[in-house]
Amino acid sequence: MSGTLVLCGAPIGDVRDASPRLGEILATADVIAAEDTRRVLRLAAGLGVTITGRIVSCYDAVEGARAAQLTEHLRRGDTVALVTDAGMPAVSDPGFRVVAAAAAAGMTVTVVPGPSAVTAALAVSGLPSDRWTFEGFLPRRGADRRTRLRELRTESRTMVFLDSPHRLEAGLRDLAAAFGPQRAAVLCRELTKTHQEIVRGDLAHLLTWATDGRVIRGEFTLVLAGAPRRPPPTILTGPPADVTLPADVTLPADVTLPAPAGTAGTDTATPTADSAARTYIAAGAAIAAMAGVEADLEAGDLEGETPPGQVETVRAEVLAADVERRAATGMSRKEARRAVAADYGLSRNDVYAAEIAARPARPARPGR
Repeated sequence: MSGTLVLCGAPIGDVRDASPRLGEILATADVIAAEDTRRVLRLAAGLGVTITGRIVSCYDAVEGARAAQLTEHLRRGDTVALVTDAGMPAVSDPGFRVVAAAAAAGMTVTVVPGPSAVTAALAVSGLPSDRWTFEGFLPRRGADRRTRLRELRTESRTMVFLDSPHRLEAGLRDLAAAFGPQRAAVLCRELTKTHQEIVRGDLAHLLTWATDGRVIRGEFTLVLAGAPRRPPPTILTGPPADVTLPADVTLPADVTLPAPAGTAGTDTATPTADSAARTYIAAGAAIAAMAGVEADLEAGDLEGETPPGQVETVRAEVLAADVERRAATGMSRKEARRAVAADYGLSRNDVYAAEIAARPARPARPGR
């Protein structure tokens, strides 16, 4: 005989949003595993029910150990209700390890659906909701957070983030830097609670709202518009176009710009993939310098440049160099082509064709 693990969706603010079935489960379950034992008692009181089963804590730090203990209760035939402070267990809340352990043991897992800050914010945002992605909480460390946001620069689906009051300002600044201050966004605070607030506009407006001297309190759900869909870039082949740097921009010693096409006495052979890549990174640095943006000249880290998925043209040599760079990290060439294709909005066949086009011309055989 095996028991049942019941995932209980709890109200995210107004206790009246709870379903009658939630009250029934809390009143009859053999074991209540709660993120906060005091809050689950308040929830039961608000629903007018009395918990008769055993209450155990199940927060992040102890969830791993609790998963094994709760699975034993299920093996004995107990009904175990898993409840977090608000919303659905395992969705940016404890619960994943408990569900995984129960499923691995062959136990029955079911759910009592409940309110969700994610879908509630998405619905009230007015932003496209036919396709969207849940990104949860961004990393705490600034460097890790900015890296994650760079990975999302070309995401075309609406994105939903969660944020805490003490990290909201830093998060909004990094979002505006990664996506542009004009990217449409909606910030929802304390959804369904007494002081619910919904702020609409763009990232610049939200940052102004968050830094106008107000005290930032509550829990936040941010809905961000996806990147505009753009046609794939045109792949350029042949000798690279002329590149001219401003007089005050100094390049590393191993970066050399090509001579203008057709200049007498110059070698017009197709450059190697690595030299071509460094040439265009240098060109990107020049553009960034003229715009007053600091750019990193290391291959593969084009901070300050237009995200790959938003460029209108790209040279075949640059695509080939990007494949080589990724392959050098241990990726298979197939994986490297897939990654480059995804970054630029191209097909893998396009990337492979660019690699072939970027290969240096073979010298003519003697006598021909």
